[in-house]
Amino acid sequence: MDLAARLKPRQLRLIQRIGETRQLQSAAHMLAMSQPAASRVLAEIEAEVGAPLFLRHPKGMEPTLVGETFLRHARVILSELESLETEVAGLRSGEAGEVRVGSVTGPTVGVLVPAIQAVREAAPGIQATIEVGPSTQLVRGLEEGRFDFVIARLPPEYDSRQFRIYPARNEVIALVVRTGHPALGAPRRLAELRAYEWVIQDLGTPIRVAMDGAFHAAGLAAPDQITNSSSLLVVLSILAGTDAIAPQSQEVAEVITRNRIGDSFAKLELADPLAVAPYFVIHNRSQQMNRAAERVMQEVFRRL
Repeated sequence: MDLAARLKPRQLRLIQRIGETRQLQSAAHMLAMSQPAASRVLAEIEAEVGAPLFLRHPKGMEPTLVGETFLRHARVILSELESLETEVAGLRSGEAGEVRVGSVTGPTVGVLVPAIQAVREAAPGIQATIEVGPSTQLVRGLEEGRFDFVIARLPPEYDSRQFRIYPARNEVIALVVRTGHPALGAPRRLAELRAYEWVIQDLGTPIRVAMDGAFHAAGLAAPDQITNSSSLLVVLSILAGTDAIAPQSQEVAEVITRNRIGDSFAKLELADPLAVAPYFVIHNRSQQMNRAAERVMQEVFRRL
């Protein structure tokens, strides 16, 4: 007896309806079957099982012990099939599914998180994974299939032809300090700020490259007191207790200096604004993107 190979969902639904109504005629009507056809299907199932599933009485049909067992499993199987149908429909429509996105820090807080929140308001079944890191790490992950798309800069060692690259925006640098910092007030030039301690991202990162270039363009050496760290927790810990200055993307600075956390930190205005090389939305040409990921990416575009 190989029931799994022989039974069909329509047969399981008939048994389920008979169990609910205790009437073959009512069950057949609910499934748009004739009573003779329903009787024949029931007989075929009982022949496959090798035992009667229902006892026939003048007032209806009563499940046997085998019938009760069959009914219990039929309900589970049909419920799982309905769940499968719902989930597949959600995946095809973009109402459900998994989205994996990598992003550099700035657009993560300014663009990506709000985009995912907006999409999930309309499609709460979407599960999102966000990884924040440097562009080299993110593009490598995209190449390896770990992301649906990334928001990053394309490192020079990669061939741009293997990706779809969509322009995003430039990243503006803001200087974050503690509230009460002595340099707050009027816009400042780098020459006025060089003597302070600085907390800057690691060598080679876009903000670090931009800051080093700005000091050199102003005819200045880099600050003498620099703590290298890409950890926002480290940055905030140092800023809270010192007069240090931390260059951050404009989006990150907005998060740091607003709401409750903004009571402790402020943005220091520069006389000459600084910007970083633009970032892009990047998708691997060889990778098929699911509907949920497409929805998130389109929402990202709307916010750029």
